[in-house]
Amino acid sequence: MTDATEGEGDSTWAKLRRRKVVQWGIVYVAGAWGFLQGLQYVSEAFGWPGQLRQIAILALLIGLPIVLVIAWYHGDRGEQRVSGTELAIITLLFFLGGGIFWRYDQASKESPPPPQAAAPASAATPAAAGPSIAVLPFENRSKVEDEVFFVDGIHDDILTQLSKVRALKVISRTSVEQFRDTRLPTKAIAEQLGVQSILEGGVQRAGDRVRINVQLIDTRTDAHLWAETYDRELTAENIFAIQSEVAAAIAAALKATLTPAEKARASVVSTHNLEAWEAYQLGRQRLARRTSTGLVEAETFFRKAIEVDPNFALAYAGLADSLALRVSYSDTSITRTLERAQAAVEIAMKLDPGLSEAWASAGLIADYREQIDLAEQMYRRAIELNPNDAMAFKWYGKLLVYASRMDEGQRALERAASLDPLSAIVHLNLAEALELQGRFPEAASHQRRAIEIDPSMPGPYSDLGYLTAYALNRFADAVPLVQKTLELDPGGPGWAWGLASLYLDLGDERETFATTEQAAKRWPDSWGIQQMLATIDQSRRDHAGTVRHAERSLALYARNPGALRMLRNADLASGRYEAALARYQKAYPELFVQGTPQLDGLNYGVAVDLALILQQRGDEARGKVLLDAAAQAIGKLTRLGAGGYGITDVQIHALRGDTVRALAALREASTAGWRGPYWGYARDFDPNLASIRNEPEFKAVFADIERDMARQRAELAARPQDAPLALGESRD
Repeated sequence: MTDATEGEGDSTWAKLRRRKVVQWGIVYVAGAWGFLQGLQYVSEAFGWPGQLRQIAILALLIGLPIVLVIAWYHGDRGEQRVSGTELAIITLLFFLGGGIFWRYDQASKESPPPPQAAAPASAATPAAAGPSIAVLPFENRSKVEDEVFFVDGIHDDILTQLSKVRALKVISRTSVEQFRDTRLPTKAIAEQLGVQSILEGGVQRAGDRVRINVQLIDTRTDAHLWAETYDRELTAENIFAIQSEVAAAIAAALKATLTPAEKARASVVSTHNLEAWEAYQLGRQRLARRTSTGLVEAETFFRKAIEVDPNFALAYAGLADSLALRVSYSDTSITRTLERAQAAVEIAMKLDPGLSEAWASAGLIADYREQIDLAEQMYRRAIELNPNDAMAFKWYGKLLVYASRMDEGQRALERAASLDPLSAIVHLNLAEALELQGRFPEAASHQRRAIEIDPSMPGPYSDLGYLTAYALNRFADAVPLVQKTLELDPGGPGWAWGLASLYLDLGDERETFATTEQAAKRWPDSWGIQQMLATIDQSRRDHAGTVRHAERSLALYARNPGALRMLRNADLASGRYEAALARYQKAYPELFVQGTPQLDGLNYGVAVDLALILQQRGDEARGKVLLDAAAQAIGKLTRLGAGGYGITDVQIHALRGDTVRALAALREASTAGWRGPYWGYARDFDPNLASIRNEPEFKAVFADIERDMARQRAELAARPQDAPLALGESRD
């Protein structure tokens, strides 16, 4: 249909303009582009899913031809009419748009995008998908030893800024630290770290000025991609400005586009007070040591930074980390310490909701509280804000492993290793995951690698010692390894507790008592030491002492399964079923949900202990539900190792009344090398095994274990004091 005003000689372009098709097209495209830019910024700021932007793009693309068609027919004084053919064309456009949406929806359902934290990665393969960089420790050009922490702080901040650029793979600080003052060529360093480029630099501080020189090197060609010198007045604002400029320049040089949210994040000035910034840097450096003393010192520095600048969000996040990590490294009360850490992290998140460090800290706190779902949410948000945060990946991977999501946890830990290939702590957590899967030679290899990377770190010796004892049944080699941890970190009660446990399973009462009593004098408020005191009183059949120390341990750690078990035994012996049940319900409420509870690597043993209470109070059906769930949970785990399920299957069979299968499983465990932790409790006290304790086969199995431990005690006694630690390959 033709409008009466149109001349037959009009060109197509003239018709389009007169009907305002061109104008509407330009306005639509400009408006769509502006809308998408705003949507991208808001989505990144609030963590909205990427699918939202994809749907918006599709909708706008489909809308363009529809808008142009409408403009054609209604753009010239609204006198046009739509013919049947033209109506069919418009209808076809709508059907086409609907088909695109339907196909997109089906594709999303068929292959949903994997969560970022679970994406497989390997330290052995460099990132081929995008540019990668390692920021080597900067040279202290002031030649003043006291300025080292300042130079390291500049280096650490620039590295952190770069790590929040999603388009870059950035190696973590602990790995690049291995190349401080190195003489290796950049290509050799790049091969070890799996990167394509390296940033080198130097810092000179003189009075109230600072000079920072940086240069970016392509390790494949040894060519300089970019270099710059910054000479500024020494203020906190200038330090952050330099860091922001360096991050932007490097991203540009590596052709890595910064998103609007990343640009906004890079321009944030964390503190305007130089003294607060310096105190924060000292705190982070102490925190990295992972020792009881270092964590206390870190807390002091973070509190100083907060005192100087009460609005310094990063300092609150650091304080939260220093407190939460003390749960593993000191004698602190878990409940009180985590409450203090939670208070600090809440302030950090209130001051800066987009601070990835605060979200990771919140995840760690929830993790220690065994709030699995909450911890996962926190870790995933931290990783979304900082996709190169190796520590967040490490914590997240460890969480998934203990939640019995082994494959996901392994991938997250491998991603951490890719980002921090020379981190002792990352190797240690990879070893932990492998050990829980029964892959003991691989686990031991990572533990030895951790010792090689940082011989001063106590954790790898301890973990290798426990694996050597409880997975390989070589206590004579294990004891010196755990003794080494106390030499390296004499302020850690966990190491003393672990050593006492080894002596206990060896059957060395004198060393068990001496180690525990000495530790109790130094750390009376350690839940682990109180647990060991309760265990010693139990072995002496001191009922009152057992209950007293178990109650003390439980007060310090509300979810301590060992203390719960001892108090349960006392309640059952006195017929106090309701009291025992109430105590478990308070500590492990997730086991009291309707239906089948969700069991994982942290609570399956507690479920078995709870099942006995339910059986004895007459609730056989609910007890059976727990036993069935526990049997399913241990099917994902390995028997041996300090974190293995040990003889939980024996307990389940015994509580089900299946004596034959219980004794067969016990013999199988003993033959495989099971020796605890604390096998004496199973032999003498565990009411879960009461139905089979007097069976000849039960007694025969434990007689074999006793003879084996007597042999190993003699082997340890004959070991020379100066004998080297057993760090070699595992023996058969």
